[in-house]
Amino acid sequence: MNYEVKVKFNKTQEEGNVKKVAEDYMVKNAELFGEVEKFITKEMQPYVVDDFEVAAIKKSRYTDIDLSHNGDRYFGCKIVYITIDEKNGKEKNTSEMILICADNINEAKKYLDEHMKDTLIDYKVDTIKETKIFDVYDAK
Repeated sequence: MNYEVKVKFNKTQEEGNVKKVAEDYMVKNAELFGEVEKFITKEMQPYVVDDFEVAAIKKSRYTDIDLSHNGDRYFGCKIVYITIDEKNGKEKNTSEMILICADNINEAKKYLDEHMKDTLIDYKVDTIKETKIFDVYDAK
């Protein structure tokens, strides 16, 4: 399961001063909220000066995460699968959220298309937008 985590802490800036920040992170492949809190606390230790708070943990709406490309930003991509309901023969739309790592929105679209190239179900890209996610960690 994937979780989105908001952490608040004092972070040493490049200039050397300390500033209170709130950052969003993704922890993938975790099972329990407690596991996520323990994991993110350990990962944040090198950046924490003193005050640290896991402000929120929630199950992520991203069902798939593609980190196969280098990039310094994360884009949330909503795709809609188009299927036919066998009972009534009507078109049915099902949404899925995919997180893509890329440098810009054009790369995110390109990487999303590459990610979906082997999909047998018809789909359309509904939205692609940059997220506030600062980094993604794998709990496994």
